[in-house]
Amino acid sequence: MRRLGRVVLLAAVVAVASAHVGSPDTVFEGTAGPYPVRVVIRTPGVVPGLADIAVRVTGGPAVKTITVLPLRGGRETAALPPADTARLVAGTRDLYAAQLWLMQFGAYSVQLTVDGAAGRGTAIVPVMAVATRRLPFDVPLRVMLVALGLFLTVGALTIVGAAARDSVLEPGVEPDAARRRRARVVMAGGAAVLALALWGGRAWWNSEDASYSRNMFQPLHAATRIVPAGVARAIRFTIDDSTWLDRRWTPLIPDHGKLMHLFLIRDDATAFAHLHPVARDSNTFVAALPPLAPGRYRVYADIVHESGFAQTLIDTVTIAGPATAWRASDPDDAWWEESRQPSAVSGQQDTLADGAVMTWQPQPLVARQDVELRFTVTGAGGRAVALEPYMGMAAHAVIAAPDGAVFIHLHPLGTISMASQLVYQLRQAGDTARGALGRRITAFEDTAPRAWMTGMTPALSFPYSFPRPGHYRMWVQVRRGGRILTGAFDLQVN
Repeated sequence: MRRLGRVVLLAAVVAVASAHVGSPDTVFEGTAGPYPVRVVIRTPGVVPGLADIAVRVTGGPAVKTITVLPLRGGRETAALPPADTARLVAGTRDLYAAQLWLMQFGAYSVQLTVDGAAGRGTAIVPVMAVATRRLPFDVPLRVMLVALGLFLTVGALTIVGAAARDSVLEPGVEPDAARRRRARVVMAGGAAVLALALWGGRAWWNSEDASYSRNMFQPLHAATRIVPAGVARAIRFTIDDSTWLDRRWTPLIPDHGKLMHLFLIRDDATAFAHLHPVARDSNTFVAALPPLAPGRYRVYADIVHESGFAQTLIDTVTIAGPATAWRASDPDDAWWEESRQPSAVSGQQDTLADGAVMTWQPQPLVARQDVELRFTVTGAGGRAVALEPYMGMAAHAVIAAPDGAVFIHLHPLGTISMASQLVYQLRQAGDTARGALGRRITAFEDTAPRAWMTGMTPALSFPYSFPRPGHYRMWVQVRRGGRILTGAFDLQVN
């Protein structure tokens, strides 16, 4: 029964999985030169398919035009079409809309160019073009196509029969019985030819449909185990998918300095962990297991490939009992448990482990509408506190649905992977050797200036677009005084 439950859960998740589990929209909050923008790209779920792009200018100088251009693999080529111009949405002053065709599977980026009073600015937004669904034939379309097919078939046979019966007769001469028999024979032959053509068309259609179904995106298969590690325990995450073992995927690159972000969420959402396993080899990752409560946990592993493609691997694991000791494998590892940190999770405030208070600024939440989730962190007496950088960001957040079908790892930049964005910004024409681009990204992250991240304000915001209505739990993680603190909130989306 446990295996059956695991299979059912994975099947349900895979059914709605995209590069981010159940959250297909790409949300980016940043700047295009001097222009602050929020970009929401709603992928079609089919490839080829038409993606809807919404660009909201959130301030700054006046804007004249906004153009969008899809770049396959993030690089410009000589065969690029002209950029599409986004149009101002009627009744608004700051919202622009456009549509772009995503023609191939894999990693794309959308190049956003804004022209205005302060000149020209650009931004790169990574997009994962994957097929996650098959478009159904609705009943009216089926009826129309069947009726049209019958009309054309009968019409073609009628023309063939008339040609065989009457084509060589003088005007006004009636065909004799022999010509009528020949017309019927020719019509029968024509019917056989048309039947063969229809059969061939059906076989071609089924072949294309089967090929498309095989190419529908599924995250790499992985297996999770709890293993002993001295007096403690460890979690071992193994990518055992044949396509990965056969090196049909490009290598992994670090995102926020980590090759993998591993999340454990208990089925009832009362326990949560954000870990960064150490790579033992190219397909095995191990992290010390925090003293989480026993139970079944959903496992999500965020990885980014050197191609720029980001995906979330999924699994489940059962923890039999709390660990007796824990020494984090990575200084950025953290965990949270509701019983350890009692608070009104469903309210607007959560008391963090060091006594600081995290407050959510509530607002109406509506499915498939972009929103900015805002939080503040204050100390005793409501005084503002300074936050420290946490893996290159002011904060990290996770949003998950109770059934596990929606999971997203959020940052103030949105849903995009910073590593994917760096791939498109740093890639060079000579990056053909596996690992070359990954080493350049690692060097860039090690040497990039980080002065802007010190003394950060306690105000946090996360842009997002909830994919469906319902209940969600959100964990927000910050660093203060060298400690990683986690706040939890329940959100209701209409």
